[in-house]
Formats: sequence, structure tokens, C-alpha cells
Amino acid sequence: MLPPEQISVDDPSFWHRLQFAFTIIYHYLFPQLTMGLALFIVLWKWRALRSGDPGYDLAARFWSKIFGVNFVLGVVTGVPMEFQFGTNWARFSRYSAGVIGQTLAMEGMFAFFLESAFVAALVFGERKLSRRQHFGAACAVWAGSWLSGYFIVATNAFMQHPTGHALLDGVLVLDRPFQFLLNPWAIVEYLHTMMASVVTASFVVSAVGAFYYLRGQHQQQARLYLKWGTRVGLVASILVAFPTGDRQAKLVAEHQPVTLAAMEGRFESGENAELTFIGQPNVRERRIDNAIKAPMVLSILAYGTPKRSVLGLNEFPLDTWPTNIELLYYSFHVMAGLGTLFILLTGISTWLGFRGVLEQKRPVLWLLMLAFPFPYIATTAGWMTAELGRQPWLVYGLFRTADGYSKSVSSGNTLFTLIGFTGLYFVLGLVFLFLVGRELAHGPDQEAHG
Repeated sequence: MLPPEQISVDDPSFWHRLQFAFTIIYHYLFPQLTMGLALFIVLWKWRALRSGDPGYDLAARFWSKIFGVNFVLGVVTGVPMEFQFGTNWARFSRYSAGVIGQTLAMEGMFAFFLESAFVAALVFGERKLSRRQHFGAACAVWAGSWLSGYFIVATNAFMQHPTGHALLDGVLVLDRPFQFLLNPWAIVEYLHTMMASVVTASFVVSAVGAFYYLRGQHQQQARLYLKWGTRVGLVASILVAFPTGDRQAKLVAEHQPVTLAAMEGRFESGENAELTFIGQPNVRERRIDNAIKAPMVLSILAYGTPKRSVLGLNEFPLDTWPTNIELLYYSFHVMAGLGTLFILLTGISTWLGFRGVLEQKRPVLWLLMLAFPFPYIATTAGWMTAELGRQPWLVYGLFRTADGYSKSVSSGNTLFTLIGFTGLYFVLGLVFLFLVGRELAHGPDQEAHG
């Protein structure tokens, strides 16, 4: 039998999915940095209180400005996603709003308002607040951003592994709220996502430190950025891989075995399953071309033992296969490959930092400066892995993607608005680059020393 047909550009759901994918990928470029930076700012403000070192206050002040710019762009680009639930995915919203509407409302009413209420105090209130009050504002912003992240992740986790719900008159209703909010999938996905956001912030902080040091500017602050960025980045990179990434893989193996098979391009079942490092999925021929594999590793990662059989795609009905196996396969391997390189780069940098020679290793500084885009690529690939892996379901096992889009919205209308979003976001991107570039050119204030 031939593999299932891939989604076609003639299918209206293709354009609905593409529009949502574009808007959410672009949007997430901003909150992943703000969530990670919020932790850095809290740590620096805490160190400033404990040590009295004005360099930490200076670092928090400088990065609060970068945080503010990212926060504003995150809000602006997040609004269209909410509207798409009603415009592009009305049938899905009608089916699931009784459940996922709860966490989306909680994110807006509680977490977002908490964060936004204290952002102004963080960015502009340092001279009007006491040191402890300003530290409290930083903690509130951090708590709001991370709480917001949990509600969003809990929503997505329900779509991956639905719990705490009941079916009433053909629609979902919330039946067990705590089971829904404390979904094991949500907890693991949340920790994995938050650690990934810290990796992004760590690489950005390290990149700015390396940039200033290579230019011979703001040397004391550059050392602080390099020290904190590389060390926090190493811890976060390890936590992304283990235990959070490892546990996420085991949840996929347990609850979405067809997704695991597609992520690895695995068609045949068996024990001692190999992990594919490099290879090209050939879905039509049901094999991996030019594969380089590590024996037994996939069985160990998925189930903790090489003796456990990992099912292949051939064991599952064709209509349950993910709709784009090739893109899913490459997304997963890009994410995993980059995550491994992050551990390597931050590990080397941290080791050099402890020896006191990091600033003298210009090739490493260049690597740190140029590496900052790659966590964004890795998080995008990770999101694509999760969402492509869930297909062909919007709510896994309950509601198919083909049944969720708004049939009253034509492909032409969706494409028209997608073109509009592309132009608008291009302009917003230029504004963002200008504002951040201006802050980087100005640099930290000169009156304090780090």
C-alpha cells in the first residue's frame, strides 16, 4: 500500500494551517526571549541586593530595556492568534472551547495582566522604587511571564494528550479541572519549554557580551554577560536534554507511538531500535536513505531498555500517520542536533571561563556571538515537531484537523490575510531590529562598573 497523500495546496485546510503556523512561529520569537530574560533579571537584581555590586543593577537595567521591546512585540503579534480561533478554526473552537477556553482565559486575565502591570515598574520605576520594591517588580514580571507560559503549554498539552474532559452534546466540557491543569504531559512540556527559553536568553546574553568584548566596549559588563550567559546556558541546555527532553520522548513513545516512529522515519518494528543521526526519509519506499544509526539508542531513549520493541509506521493504519513525515523527521533532528551542539559550546565556554581565559579565546567569542540565532531555530523546530507529530489530529485521538477549520473562510481569503500578515510582520521586524540595535549601540550606562 502507498503512504497517505500529503496535504495539498488545493486543500483549504493547508492555508489555514500555514497561516496559523506563520503567525505563531513569528510570535514565539519574542516571548521565548522575555521568559528567559525575566529569570536573568531576577537573578541579577537578587545578586545586586546581596552583594551591593552596582554592575548587577546595571545589567538588569540594560536588559530590562531589551525585555520591554520584546514584550511589546510579543503582545502585538500574539493578538492575531487569538482571533484565528474564531475566524479560521471556528469548528475546532466550538468543539473544544469548553476546555481550552479555560486556560486561554486564565492566561489573559491572570498571568498576562500580572506581567504587564509590572513591566512599566521594571523598565521605568527603578528611581522611584526602593531596591527591594524594584526587585519585587522583577519577580512579579518573571512570575507573570512563566505563569502565562504554563497556561499556554497546558492548552497545547491537552491537544497532545487530552485529560480531565467529558463529551456533552457533541462538544468537550471541563470535567476534572485539576486533572486538566496538572496533565503530566503539560508539566513535562512546560519544564522543557521554559528551559529552552532560558537557553535562548543565555545565548543572546552571551552573544552581546562577546560582541562588546570583541569591539573593546563595556568590558566589565561584557565579562558579566559572558559569565552568566555561558554558565546558565550550560545548565539550561543540559536540562532541556535531560530530564525534560528525555521524559518528553518517553511520553511520546507511550501515548503517541506513531509519532515517535515518524520522528525517526522508522517503518519496521523491533527490539534494539537504532537512533538515526543522519539520513533522508523515503516515505514512498518506506525506508531511510543513506542512514547513519546508533544501535539500541532509540529503544533506550523511548523505554529505558534495549530489549523493548519500538513500533514502526507499518504497524499503524495509514490514516493515523502524520501528514508530513519528512518535515517532522527533519524538524526533530534539527532540534535534537542543535541541542547537542548547545551543550558542547556552552560546556567549552564555561570551562574556559572557570580557567579565566574565555575572553582571550577570540574564536570562541566569535562562535558565541554568531550562535545566538540557533536557539530560535531549535525552538521553532521543536514546536514543529510537536505540532506536526500530533497530526492528523487537533485533539489527539478525539478530533481531526480536517474537521476543525472554518469552511466558510475560503482559501483565497486565508491567503490574502496571510500576505497581509507577512507584510505587517516584516515592518514590525524592522522596527524591532531598529529599537534593539539602538539599545545595543548605546550599550550599558557608563557611570557604573560591573
